[in-house]
Amino acid sequence: MATGLLLSGTIAALLTSVLPAQQHQSSGGFEDPPPDKIVIKVATVNGSGCPQGTAAVAVSEDNTAFTVTYSDYLAQAGGDSAPIDFRKNCQLNLLVHVPQGFTYAVASADYRGFAALQPGAKGIQRASYYFQGSPNTEYRTHPFGGPYNDNWQATDSTDWAQLVWAPCGVQRNFNINTELRVSTGTSDPDEVSFMTMDSTDGDISTVYHLAWKECPES
Repeated sequence: MATGLLLSGTIAALLTSVLPAQQHQSSGGFEDPPPDKIVIKVATVNGSGCPQGTAAVAVSEDNTAFTVTYSDYLAQAGGDSAPIDFRKNCQLNLLVHVPQGFTYAVASADYRGFAALQPGAKGIQRASYYFQGSPNTEYRTHPFGGPYNDNWQATDSTDWAQLVWAPCGVQRNFNINTELRVSTGTSDPDEVSFMTMDSTDGDISTVYHLAWKECPES
């Protein structure tokens, strides 16, 4: 989906429910939102979990987060599942332009989907976050076990002191790589188990919330 999906949106600041604006500090802690807007463009969306035309990205009305919705993100195992169906992934490559003098980090991410896991089957939702050229990659993993037949939700949340910030003064693309895995485990191998991160129930999406801070003066 390298050329088919481009998003130009604006994201102003961190959701108050994540990092309240009134906790302003002038020495590198929580900062009030900068006066200008942040602009995000989705350069590419690639992966077996997001074939061309099956992923959509939108900015929230209050410009505090962006949402990714999928329509063909499904991993399954057992029954007549193909050997490669047990794992699906999707990588977002984002070009993020921030106001001069500020930097940002992804403070939290909310993932939702549906799972039907047979007794003894296992499922995993995993995500990693990193800036282009940076050796620091943050991983978060959420396991699920059968029997399970319901919507699922997972949240990745990072403490302020552990946030990975965009480098100040340089343009670095931000990458988010998500993954679903399903294994039959001790379940009946003739029975299918699956996990989705898509629009099965009409309200399945992934939401990313941003944090701000001022760059140190050069």
